[in-house]
Amino acid sequence: MTAITPLIPRQPVPALDVATVGGGRWSLGEQSPENFTMVVFYRGLHCPICSKYLGDLNRKAGDFAAKGVEIVVISSDQEARAAEAKEQWGLDALTVGYGLDLDAARAWGLFISSGKGKTSTGHEEPALFSEPALYLVRPDGTLYFGTVQTMPFARPSFAEILGALGFVLEKDYPARGEVVDHRAISQAAE
Repeated sequence: MTAITPLIPRQPVPALDVATVGGGRWSLGEQSPENFTMVVFYRGLHCPICSKYLGDLNRKAGDFAAKGVEIVVISSDQEARAAEAKEQWGLDALTVGYGLDLDAARAWGLFISSGKGKTSTGHEEPALFSEPALYLVRPDGTLYFGTVQTMPFARPSFAEILGALGFVLEKDYPARGEVVDHRAISQAAE
């Protein structure tokens, strides 16, 4: 079994390249945001919480763009399910990526779940799918902020992220959580 390794702030994130609903591909390495690329991993069409969460993000997409943030939302769903989610959930302001390889999901520190049948939406859970995560990636490809979840609920608020971005950009607030070996730093300080 492969252990999940968390991504480290101020360090490069893994490559990410997915097909998008409507045609074409989206590649993190080809993005050139003013401030950040926000990568939102969602569970898939079967998830009613994802529908509400991404609907909120869709309504705030212009606010994020005004702060120099480009957005992509990605699941391990296949094309037909991702297209149905984009249409049914009204995600007209978002780039919707699909077909996330589960090895790539693991490289990004995502948790993987096994399907347990139909959800309240009437859609079958896939045999395997990735759980939610949200990352802000700087234009240089390094991690600024990240949160990874094992469950679909209690996700970060987009309103709070927008509010925090005002402070972050005004104060040039550094990425936090960058210390990898706290013992070495503690010993060097003694």
